[in-house]
Amino acid sequence: MRLYAVVAAGGFRRYATYRTATAAGVFTNTVFGFIVAYTYTALWDARPRLGGYDASEALTYVWLGQALLMACAMMGGGFEDELVERIRTGDVAVDLYRPVDLQLWWLAGDLGRAAFHLLGRGVVPMVLGALAFDLALPGSPWTWAAFLGSVFLGVVVSFAVRYLVALSAFWLMDGVGAMRIVSLAGLFFSGMLLPLNLFPGLLGEVARALPWSSLLQVPADVFLGKHTGWGLVEAYAFQVGWAVVLLVAGRLVQTAATRRVVVQGG
Repeated sequence: MRLYAVVAAGGFRRYATYRTATAAGVFTNTVFGFIVAYTYTALWDARPRLGGYDASEALTYVWLGQALLMACAMMGGGFEDELVERIRTGDVAVDLYRPVDLQLWWLAGDLGRAAFHLLGRGVVPMVLGALAFDLALPGSPWTWAAFLGSVFLGVVVSFAVRYLVALSAFWLMDGVGAMRIVSLAGLFFSGMLLPLNLFPGLLGEVARALPWSSLLQVPADVFLGKHTGWGLVEAYAFQVGWAVVLLVAGRLVQTAATRRVVVQGG
């Protein structure tokens, strides 16, 4: 486990070196946050309590989305491009023969990346949003702790989805197209564009049941106090369930890919 902790720390340091990009990202998240916040203000003025949120909660949801956009990689942008390239060039064969677990290696690095983005690109837009708008911030430290736990599970689910898609490059030879489709799905079904509670009928039920809702919708509702007591347990169980299913699926695909590499190498 110490090895993977070192890998996670390395992932944090790796992204921390891009200071100009981080500053640009903070600026971009903040600008988009203000644009979306004023759009939500107009929408909630016309439709109070839309989706079960009051205006303050809706604005809080906006800034949580900006804070978690990169941390949960809702539009991609993590390890997957590098992994696909290593699969395409055949360099992944070296990774598979190393005395480390491939999935845990990439997961550790992605957790480091997520931690940096949460601190480096998430805190400042959230603080600026709280200064400019009346946000519904939790008063209890337990709510903050529950929120961070939900964010952690969301990051794991995000990793599991992207890892599974990246491994498709073993058969597709180029996973870029698949990753772009998944990125669009993540942007839409995470609730980044609109809270999933606003989606009507069957579309809303399906959207809330998909793994991408773990990236924003579930953590945001935990932050806003929509999941408490047994409801919080159910929210965690939902995220853990998807994380386990997707990680196991990734493990099975990884095993099949390893056998393919061994056969081709032999």
